[in-house]
Amino acid sequence: MSKDVKKIEDLANGKLSRRSFLGAAGAVTAGALGALTQTASASTKGEQRFDAEYDVIVCGSGAAGLGTALFSRWQGNQVLVLEKAGSVGGTTAKSGFWYWIPNNVPMQKAGIADPKPDFMKLVARLTATHAYNPALPKLGLSDWQYEMCEAFYDTASTAAELLNEKNALPYQHRKEVPDYWAELPENKAPTGRALQPAGAELHDGGKFGIRALSAAARRDGIAIKTSHRVQGVIRNNRGEVIGVEVTAPDGGQLRFRAKKAVVFGTGGFTHDPELRRDFLGGNIVGGCAANSNEGDLIRISSPLGMQLGNMNHAWNCPVVYEKAVAKEGSMWGAFMPSGDSMVFVNKYGRRVVNEKLQYNEMTRAFWAWDGTREEFPNALLVAIWDQQAQDNCAEANYGSYIVPPGSDDRHVIKGATRAELAKNIAARLAKYREQVNVTLAPEFVANLDETIKRFNGFARSGKDTDFHRGERPVELLFNGNVKTAPGKKNPTMSPISDKGPFYAALLGPGSLDTKGGPRTDTHGRILDVNGKPIPGLYGVGNCVASASGPAYWSGGATLGPIITFAYRAANALQKESVKEVSA
Repeated sequence: MSKDVKKIEDLANGKLSRRSFLGAAGAVTAGALGALTQTASASTKGEQRFDAEYDVIVCGSGAAGLGTALFSRWQGNQVLVLEKAGSVGGTTAKSGFWYWIPNNVPMQKAGIADPKPDFMKLVARLTATHAYNPALPKLGLSDWQYEMCEAFYDTASTAAELLNEKNALPYQHRKEVPDYWAELPENKAPTGRALQPAGAELHDGGKFGIRALSAAARRDGIAIKTSHRVQGVIRNNRGEVIGVEVTAPDGGQLRFRAKKAVVFGTGGFTHDPELRRDFLGGNIVGGCAANSNEGDLIRISSPLGMQLGNMNHAWNCPVVYEKAVAKEGSMWGAFMPSGDSMVFVNKYGRRVVNEKLQYNEMTRAFWAWDGTREEFPNALLVAIWDQQAQDNCAEANYGSYIVPPGSDDRHVIKGATRAELAKNIAARLAKYREQVNVTLAPEFVANLDETIKRFNGFARSGKDTDFHRGERPVELLFNGNVKTAPGKKNPTMSPISDKGPFYAALLGPGSLDTKGGPRTDTHGRILDVNGKPIPGLYGVGNCVASASGPAYWSGGATLGPIITFAYRAANALQKESVKEVSA
């Protein structure tokens, strides 16, 4: 018997977990992977034993998991939520928990129009910039993207209202929050789409949202098991998904039956370096997703013949490089680029981007390629600020690199002069040569002096003619703490002092989470390579493909669709017939 076949038989007989199978020593051939499905199905001809059974099993306990569980439970199903981390919430618990809901009820009551044709043009322009054409029936979007975006608009408010009415996620309307693309002519509702859990501040909605959702889940009789890692799905000999294989906290193996469906809401693959390297279009040094986001669904479902989508994109944001390398679980992205007397420069001491640009778009600056030098000159950027910014712009929220006195400032580099600062930056970079090949150019200090001189002229005039800093509503929203001063013409800019001390931090490209995975239809059903739903298998959130492509539509454009498709998935799986163990 070959080693490959032995591995497959062990998997089918429950002696080897699917994750162990995929990561076992020695390569498993493509032929063996192809045989995996047949072997797993054939194994169901005998009697299958389960430790417990439910109507619906939900994997993951962020907004995707808890939302789907609640919507399903309210339709009378017995629901189990499995979470591999030690506590519920996933990445959602760390978020600001804005959720972007087009044409929501508070907008309607306030008289804020959000017509569907214009909304579709807005998301099409952002999603398919290369193909956008308002004269086309589907605006340049693919059929799948158009259908997903349309379903989002049609259902989002209904889903949000049901959570609110059931006291599972009471919301407040953030009418004042501008869209990230408020200025585009396609955007007929530049404010009003943002909702947030009741009682939350702009920065801390996650703890309020997860507290409300998890309390409602327990109130309504949903079983929740933490520290239970789903290793694989179980199918009958008709190929229908009928349950999951799970590793319990004590290391034992459990098998749970799902009479109707298994739903994955397990997040993306931010914390799997191999998947990031193989699939993402640009290098990601780390992310602020929950550390448990390791792309489990991709590995679990790969033998099932599903089709992948949008694997090369993520919800991007700059991150403090040293915190990312250290894999600090509490790390947030630098959503709010602190500082007015502050610039970002590359290894040559040149400013290369609007520092206040919305975080997803700003991150793309790290991936600029210089073909003449065969290098990424912006692989890391250096945030540089003066004492004025340190005194007045420090933030404890949103992953700020300028932190208040007494905070953890190990990432901060200091220098009495710009030359000393550059020397200390070079020394800090040397610590990470094995991780990233970045060294300061010999002309760094001279160029930095010129850069700051030019920037100071912009700050005094209020006009950044290089990168247009501070000209868009979203840049003012994320400006952070600044000192108001008479005659200040642009709140995002102040002249950088010629006198030290000076401060710096290394920034790299990161992500909130990835946004690619198995493709689903508008009902959350995971599709196979032929575009057909895999019976009994659903996916919601960042573990499946997002129709947004590379775009970040607005604040809450992750959680808005997540809540929407959790609702749609629950409605669809309610129509699933009870599946036989050996059909």
